[in-house]
Formats: sequence, structure tokens, C-alpha cells
Amino acid sequence: MPELIVDGKRISRDGGAYVIAEIGHNHQGELEKAKELIRAARECGANAVKFQKRDNRRLFTKAFYDSSYDNENSFGATYGEHREALELDKSEWFELSRYSREEGLAFVAAAFDEPSADFLDELGVDAFKFASGDLLNVPFLRHVASFGKPMFLSTGGGTIEDIDRAVEAVLSLNAQLSVLHCTAAYPADVEDLNLSVIGTLRERYPELVIGLSDHHNGIAMAPVAFMLGARVFEKHFTLNHAWKGTDHAYALMPDGMRRFVRDLHRVPAALGDGVKRRLASEERPLHKMGKKLVAGRDLSAGHVLGAGDLVAKSPADGGLPPYELDRLLGKRLLRPLAPDQDVTLEDVDLAEELAARSSGEA
Repeated sequence: MPELIVDGKRISRDGGAYVIAEIGHNHQGELEKAKELIRAARECGANAVKFQKRDNRRLFTKAFYDSSYDNENSFGATYGEHREALELDKSEWFELSRYSREEGLAFVAAAFDEPSADFLDELGVDAFKFASGDLLNVPFLRHVASFGKPMFLSTGGGTIEDIDRAVEAVLSLNAQLSVLHCTAAYPADVEDLNLSVIGTLRERYPELVIGLSDHHNGIAMAPVAFMLGARVFEKHFTLNHAWKGTDHAYALMPDGMRRFVRDLHRVPAALGDGVKRRLASEERPLHKMGKKLVAGRDLSAGHVLGAGDLVAKSPADGGLPPYELDRLLGKRLLRPLAPDQDVTLEDVDLAEELAARSSGEA
């Protein structure tokens, strides 16, 4: 069965949900805040945390790096200054990697350029993440695939041909790949989620585990995605919606992430085994709500049962179920019944019915 192993954790195509808390740069360049996010993600039940690494001068054109970035979410006067303020230094990256594993979480990171990817490989991340912006960047996909680490590929903004190209590039070097359906909008409207693509991806790549990079502002769509076959779930995570930065407003806070994880893990149990049967938990309610056949009035021995003689009443604590009524009508009572008294098959003359059955069997 198709599977992916990340830090010893098996993620299978038909197994349980694997949840990645996407911290990104929501730590705002502060090591202690990053640790607090890791700790909170563990408390919420996430399997992994994910960070982002950029070599900003390598990644951006000089014009873009030096462009004005004067807004309420900015950490610098230019876009380059803003991005540099959010970066952690190398020693902090090693500390976070250590701390994440100490907390029992896999350490996943998205590199946005080759120098960052090389550093993350040196760091020993448990898995790499490709952002949707690199879906078309085949040379970069190959570069990261060559490290031999597990990889998660987001597919926002792509066509199926784009995904085919990326998957082929990665699998030519490394089979440890999970493809994540994604809408690259932040947040993504319900009308733009197109979750049915998950089924398309499962059918198209039967050898891969499929997942969802979920940018929807809420938790309701993840169980739907699980039902459609997603098993990896990436969700943005923060500690305060009011913090400065574009991700915080739609990211989940701990209470939301806790419910996100809880609901995903509930789905397999809720699906059950497909066999319809009466459950132990239903016995007490159905005892009160269910009905049995009882005498509707005083009935004497020898009376031939007709309309109104037997009625259905609660509780269902014995007697015959109401579906037996047609079988009893026209039959002769063998003993008298008082109003509301249970009727049983032993109370009526079934000789003709038994004779007819015997004749048919013969």
C-alpha cells in the first residue's frame, strides 16, 4: 500500500490523518515565540510543525527586494527588510529542530531557494515541503528530491498537466512524495476549494498519498477532504489572530487546531464498517420510543382479530413489533386479552398458517 514515512511515522493512503501545523513565519522572527508555537502544536495533537526558509537576496530580484513595503503588516520599510526581519539565524534553526523533536513533533520546512534547501538538508529536516509557487520550478524540485528526504508538494494554481510534470520530476529521483491539493488563496473561499480534485489525484497517482494544504478559514472542510481520500493535512497555525502579519487572521489558534485534529481523527470511527445493525447505544432510546402490539380493548378467547383490536403503543419492552399486525388480523384468539396487554404469537391460532407453510415446503 502507498505510504510515506516521516520521522518514523507511517502515513498511508488509507490510514489516519497526519496533521502539519504550518507555523511559517508566524513566529515573527522570535525564537521563543517559535518554541511557544511548537509546544502549542504538540498540545493540540499535531504530528509535525512546518517552518519556511528563504535566502532573501538570492530569492528576490533587486527591484523587488528594494521595493517599498509600507503597510500595517510590515516589519521593514522595504519588502527585503520585511522578509529579513522574519528570518531566524542558523543557530536558531538548529535549536528549533532540536526542540521540535524534544516535543515529539516531526520538523518539516519549506525552502524557497537552493541555498535554503541546502541548509535545511544540512540541518536534517524530517521532510521538505514545496510551496505552490514552486510547482513549475522543475530544476528546484529535482534539486530537493536528490536529498532523498520525504516531500510534500502543494499544487495551488496548477493544472493537472503542471502536477504531472512536477510529480514526474520528483519521482525520477525520489519516491517519497505526497501530493497536496491546494487553493493558493489566503484565505480560500469555500467556492474555490474544489475538494473533488482530491479524488482526481488519488485516481491519477495510485502510488502516492494524497493530502490537502488547507487555506480555508475554518475547520469544517478537512473531514470532507478526509472522506474524499486526503490523509495529509497542512493548516496555518498562530497564537493570536491580532498579531502583525498576513497569515494570522485566517490561521487557526490552539482551540481551533485542537478541534481540527480531533475532528479528523473522529472520521474513521464515525464511518464504521458499513453494516447496518442495532447498536447497544440505541437500546434505551428505542425502548422508550419504539412500539409493540397490545390489545386495543377487552378481547375474549375465540375472538377473530380485526381492525382496531390491536394497536401499537410504547414502550417496546416485549410483545410483537407492529410489522406483525397483518399476520395476526383474521386469526382467532386462544386466550382473552385486557386493554394494553401484550399479544404474542402463542395467543392466536396459527394452525392454518402453519398448515399452508407445511404444504408449500412439501
